[in-house]
Amino acid sequence: MRIAPDYSKEFEKIVEAYEKSGGESSKLLDKRVASIIISGDKIIGLNSVEGVEIESGKIENGVWARVKVMKGKKVEMPIHLCTGFLGKEGEQRVNFNFIVEEGASVKFISHCSFPWSTHLVHKMLSTVHIGKNATMIYEDAHFHSESGGVTLISDTHATIENGGFYRNSFDLTKTRVGKLKVKVNVDLKENATSELNSKIRGRKDDDISIVESLGLNGERSHGIAKSTVIATDKTRARIINEAFGNAPYSRGHIECTEITKGNGVDVSTLPVLKVTNDLSELTHEASIGRVNSKQLNTLMAKGMTEEEATEFIIKGLLS
Repeated sequence: MRIAPDYSKEFEKIVEAYEKSGGESSKLLDKRVASIIISGDKIIGLNSVEGVEIESGKIENGVWARVKVMKGKKVEMPIHLCTGFLGKEGEQRVNFNFIVEEGASVKFISHCSFPWSTHLVHKMLSTVHIGKNATMIYEDAHFHSESGGVTLISDTHATIENGGFYRNSFDLTKTRVGKLKVKVNVDLKENATSELNSKIRGRKDDDISIVESLGLNGERSHGIAKSTVIATDKTRARIINEAFGNAPYSRGHIECTEITKGNGVDVSTLPVLKVTNDLSELTHEASIGRVNSKQLNTLMAKGMTEEEATEFIIKGLLS
């Protein structure tokens, strides 16, 4: 990848933010790695590899990108997506269109970093189409500022064709959340499989909203949606996980684990199961409460304080 001279200083700051979020900056300059670097309302770096087609352009307050993995292509190294915002205030919009053609496989590693933002609205819209017997893994890690001034609005719509596989992971545990609204809707065709996994830690007056929906629309489709939310201080969290069994022999499972710590938390979780085909099977697990007392007492008996033991257990849940 080559960075235009006009963007060299901006690239350095974006790399600094990228590394704060846990990203490997060396990957962004590796010619063997497909990557997209977004700063504010522009793309300052882009690299493609054989079998991967990337198109991009500008929209109001942001950018769009279309990433296509060609039929039968096995992308050996993960595609890196780096999204940053260097200013303190503003709005950033990012629209992604991911297409993984029949028999192809790819992994995306995405890092969104806003460590200096105090009043930022980040809006991301993603459409995903995974072809027959194709595989896509998407790992999304966020690093926000400690001001709590970041508002993140993310909306993903995915279609997985016959025999396809889709895994989507979302992680926001290292910093303040701010305000978070995440929606993921997956349409699974025959023999398709999907795994949704979100891990979030709320602090102070963070506001968290998650809606994950599995449409088991094809025969023998399988899906799981799992959310883990740690709510402390005055965090507000609303979690809805849905599974719709619309096809014979489809199977779905949703699992919600919410740990609360603090007198001011306000947390609710709602599992929604709906069957329209009597050969479909749906299950769920949901729990809200303090850290497991047995685990807590065991660690305290080994010399930890209650605070240290609680933090140890929370880190284990989020790892």
